[in-house]
Formats: sequence, structure tokens, C-alpha cells
Amino acid sequence: MNLTSRRTWLQQFGCGFGTLALADLLAGEGRAETAAGRAANPFSVLPPHHEPRAKRVIFLYMPGGPSHVDLLDPKPRLATDNGKPLPFEKPKLERTKTGNLLASPWKFARHGQSGIEVSELLPGLASRIDDVCVIRSMVADNINHTGAALQMCTGEQAFSRPSMGSWLTYGLGTENQNLPGFVVVSPTPVFQGAQLWASSFLPSAYQGTLVRDLKNPIANLGAAGGSERQRAKLDALKKLNELHRHDREQNSQLDARISSFELAFQMQRSAPEAFDLSAETAATHKLYGTDRPESELFGRQCLLARRLVERGVRFVQLFDAPINNAWDQHSDLRTNLPKRCQAVDQPIAALLTDLKSRGLLEDTLVVWGGEFGRSPTAEGNNGREHHPFGFTMWMAGGGVRGGMTHGATDEFGWHTVENKVHVHDLHATILYLMGLDHERLTFRFGGRDYRLTDVHGNVVKEILA
Repeated sequence: MNLTSRRTWLQQFGCGFGTLALADLLAGEGRAETAAGRAANPFSVLPPHHEPRAKRVIFLYMPGGPSHVDLLDPKPRLATDNGKPLPFEKPKLERTKTGNLLASPWKFARHGQSGIEVSELLPGLASRIDDVCVIRSMVADNINHTGAALQMCTGEQAFSRPSMGSWLTYGLGTENQNLPGFVVVSPTPVFQGAQLWASSFLPSAYQGTLVRDLKNPIANLGAAGGSERQRAKLDALKKLNELHRHDREQNSQLDARISSFELAFQMQRSAPEAFDLSAETAATHKLYGTDRPESELFGRQCLLARRLVERGVRFVQLFDAPINNAWDQHSDLRTNLPKRCQAVDQPIAALLTDLKSRGLLEDTLVVWGGEFGRSPTAEGNNGREHHPFGFTMWMAGGGVRGGMTHGATDEFGWHTVENKVHVHDLHATILYLMGLDHERLTFRFGGRDYRLTDVHGNVVKEILA
């Protein structure tokens, strides 16, 4: 989309000059972008850099690191050499001295027309595997939870940077001006905390809205005294603010503060309905597994994600976090990994089924994974260590080819040996599918231009539909 067509697009949709200026800057006109033009309406919809394949993202985040060799990357050699030493030197980055090779206790079978092998622990996902692209060649740079989770969610291991959801809402705005553009659902605090959904140096409007309690998702949603009285109060407040603003025309922070009152009022009117899971049928709840104790919590999270994206929320991130780092199986692998799979498998399969039946999957990108995988070698006799050297994630919908695998690890599942996909490449691909060029989506801070992928990243074009 050239500059002229972008300007015409903005004029048709009634955006102001500030938004036009921002869109021009996003188009790469060589000028530094500022937040001033969007201060009054930070979620105003902006045109993408190119034709998008997806309009929204659901990131199903599994804190702690799911074991790829037990779930989606079968390794017969592990069974053959179970209990033997790894036949090559381990990387210097290794955290602890793990023992010998540990075969997966679970069987794999081929599913769907694609014949992709999936563990018996994931029967629900197996039933939808023809909609899924399994990436078996992921790599990350950090072997510890804190740095690896930061990199997966923000692109940076050590320093505060805007999260992926913040970048997307900053670059595109959101389709529903009455709901947050970026929602995070985490039933308990995660180890790394709010850094994983923070906006950092981006305007604070782009940080994730945290939902902890699904029964009371956002504080102060009820309008005290009723909506009519609240409307009258806001109208009076707006007049006072306009008087105060009269001689402060260039104060973008004041504009943002004034607009936040109206946004809050609109949320009080729209959010209760969006977050109300009781409006769903009994059949839908059964589909998502909310009637089963083991899957009720994540089932509710997935059902809420569907309700939010169908109402125009740009980015929804779900944390499977009944406890900190729930997928961190250093011990009790044979007990704890099946528990986590029972908790999420049916809800995830239901989400894919529901999105597809509603015609939403084709432009909703669903991403699944943790910050890294688990080692093919044993920690103790019933656990696996952190493993960033080669692990698995998957994507579905939103312009991704379904029913395929991409990349490979070696015969033990240790190193990526084919079509390596770094976390930066994953981020570049997600932005590309949403219509954004990761090299052009920048924000100037502290004298330099920052982006989600820093100075790295390549779009993984082989997985595009």
C-alpha cells in the first residue's frame, strides 16, 4: 500500500491528522515516530504495511517449557538408546549435569490426512492436526526461565522491552474501541510477572490488560449510580477538561488523560457482556471442557479468548498458570506432564474447532508454546531440564499452512538441524501475517529506533499458506 492509498484509507475511516502522520511514519518515510498524534485515541485503527493474512492473535503460552520429545517431536532413537549417554558433547550453556538419554514414556501415532505424529497425551490436538503447522526447529538464546520468557514475549532477554501484544496494538490499533486491544488472562501470578505483557517505553495505553479472576475480570467495571448518571458526569468533566486544555493544545499526555475517561466509560458498557461466559450454551461449555475439573480453568480461558477476538480484540495471551511455571517438569515428568495435557488439550482443540466453525480461524492466528523445550536427557530418573537448543511450537489459522511440519531436530531431539527458526524469526513471521514489516514497525526511544525483533529476524515464508 503506497503513501497515497494509505492517506485515502485514513480519510475514509475518519482518522485525524495525528493518525495520518503516524501512518506516514509507519510507512517508512524516514522520520522518527512519536506518540503525540495518537494520544487522544491510542487505539485508532491504522492501515497495515501490506495486505494482512490475520487480523488478531491468540497466544497460548505454556510457562515452564513443554517437552517437545514427549509431545510433538517423536524420537525413536531415544527409545533405542534409552539409558545410554548422549553420544556428543553437550553445549557449554547447559544448566545442570543431566544424565543419560530418557525415552518418552508415551506413544506417538500419525493423525489426519497430513499424517503428522502426535503424542497420545494430546488426542484433542491430534484431531485438529490438519489445521496446524508444527514448527520442530525452534531455538532460543537463554536457558533460564526469566530471560527465555522475556525473549519469547518481548524479543529481549535482559532489559525491559514492549511485549508482542503491545507492539501489535501500537502498530495496528484495535477493531473494537470499547474493549482493550491487548488482554492477558493468567489465573495466578507468573514468575516473570508483568514484564511479559508490559508496554515498556511505548505509551502505557498499549500494555496488556490483566485478567486474573474470570468472575470479576476487570476492577470497577460497574458504573456507579447507573450509566445515565455516569454519562452526565463524563459530559460535565469533558467540558471542564476542554477549558483546562484551551491553552495546552500540544500536550499529548493531557489529551490521553482526557480520552481515557471516555474509553473507561465505553468499557463499562461493553466489557461485562464480552467477559460473561454464562451467555454461552451448555453444549459450548461441554466442548471446551469447562464441565470437567481437570480442564475447567483453561477451558474458561480459551472460551473467553474466542469471545474477545470475535469482538475485535487484537491480541489475547493466555497463560496456563495454575502454579508458577506449570510445565517445568524437572521431576515427576510421568505424573505432571499428563496433568498439564489433560488441562489444556480439550480446550485448545475446542478453540480451534469453534473458531473454524464461526469462520474466524482463517484470519485469527493461534500460537502455542513455551519459552523453550525440555532436554532429551534425564534429570534424576523422572525429569527433564530446560532446553533452548531445539524445541517445538505450533501455529494455526491466520494465513499459516495447516497439516505440515517445518524444520527438524537431530535424531535425539537435542539440536535443530534443519530450517532453524529463532524466536526473532517467529516474531517477524507473526508481524508479517498481521500485515506489518518487522523492520519498519519502530519506536524511537533514548536516541535510537527500537523494534520487536531488535536487529534480527526473518519471515519464515515456507509456512505461509
